[in-house]
Amino acid sequence: MIKIITQHVAIPKIENDISDEIEQAVKEIIKDVRNRGDEALIEYAKRFDGATLSKLKVSEDEIKEAYDRMDKEYLEVVKRATNNIMEFHMHQRDKGFITLQHGALLGQKVTPIERVGIYVPGGKAVYPSTVLMNVIPAKIAECPYISVVTPPRADGTIADEILACCYLLGVSAVYKIGGAGAIAALAYGTQSVEPVYKITGPGNAYVAAAKKQVFGTVGIDMIAGPSEILIIADNYANPAVVAADLLSQAEHDAMARCILATTSEKLANAVKEEIEVQIRELPKHDICRASIDNNGLIVICDKIEDCFDISNELAPEHLEIMLPDPVSFLPKVKSAGSIFLGEYTPEAIGDYYAGVNHTLPTNATSKFSSALSVETFLKKSTFVCYNEDALKASKDDVVLFATHEGLVAHAKSVLSRIEE
Repeated sequence: MIKIITQHVAIPKIENDISDEIEQAVKEIIKDVRNRGDEALIEYAKRFDGATLSKLKVSEDEIKEAYDRMDKEYLEVVKRATNNIMEFHMHQRDKGFITLQHGALLGQKVTPIERVGIYVPGGKAVYPSTVLMNVIPAKIAECPYISVVTPPRADGTIADEILACCYLLGVSAVYKIGGAGAIAALAYGTQSVEPVYKITGPGNAYVAAAKKQVFGTVGIDMIAGPSEILIIADNYANPAVVAADLLSQAEHDAMARCILATTSEKLANAVKEEIEVQIRELPKHDICRASIDNNGLIVICDKIEDCFDISNELAPEHLEIMLPDPVSFLPKVKSAGSIFLGEYTPEAIGDYYAGVNHTLPTNATSKFSSALSVETFLKKSTFVCYNEDALKASKDDVVLFATHEGLVAHAKSVLSRIEE
């Protein structure tokens, strides 16, 4: 049963650190994939996914056939969601800039990352939305090569929904590999798997540990933990709606964190009762029960400002503001992965359809990081071009700076261009 506390009680922290056992297991898997390549990946597919594979790469025919098999009504929904996601992310495309400063030309050149790999959870799970949320920004960034890795089912196939989205978006390659081995293959390459320069996409603790360990060889988007939601609501909120939204995150993971911060004790008690009613009707009630009992919390605050103080401290992945005129409260939000405003904006609308990205920072990392975006798949290089007059005008300042730092060769590199 969800716990109710007051704001004066310290909110327990959840430690999402990856265990030493997982870190060590992942280290061995990465080493094995680097040494044995495809052979190791095929063995891991058998061990972890129960799949007997003869090849790792999904053929173009398999991808097209999956697309053709798709339910047409569902496919139209996917296309509408794709359009919404594309339209939103198009606004994030950075074209760089050029400026003149003291007679010199300066600027910033924006270049797409040439090779990116997307991890999509698979096996029993089917998350085509993960394909959309990661591939679309990479496409808008104009990355030339985009591959997808996803664990196979026991029969060695990939769900049609995932392959159909890959076909719709024109993914370069799809591989039937998952877990830490897939991350290692993307980072270092194998006989079948082409290496990439950056890896994005969610996964379990083994995937997170692998991304952490290969970072530096490749870039990563983030190290994501269990899902989180924090709802700020007052006595005007509908308790059935609040309870439903808390449970929508609870069904993700037994470790998911679901919090309501409210000024209304009446709402708090009503939401607690509603959760107990609704949870029994959910197919994943066991997962929801574990999440709610272990990590669910209702905090009763003295005033709305206190609710936002709690939210900013916890920096949740998802923040719902169920208050009258919710937009007016946006300035009070300092840290949140994605913000959902008003009672008609469930977090689920962002997961699938609205256009915002659902790959978000967790475990309070929104204090220093952002949602996955087009910028995730871009890199920036500055450039500068001085002419002779501009260098002459600046030489004394640069020489003085360099000599104060004891870097005489720096100073001489300037003077060699000016002195006769």
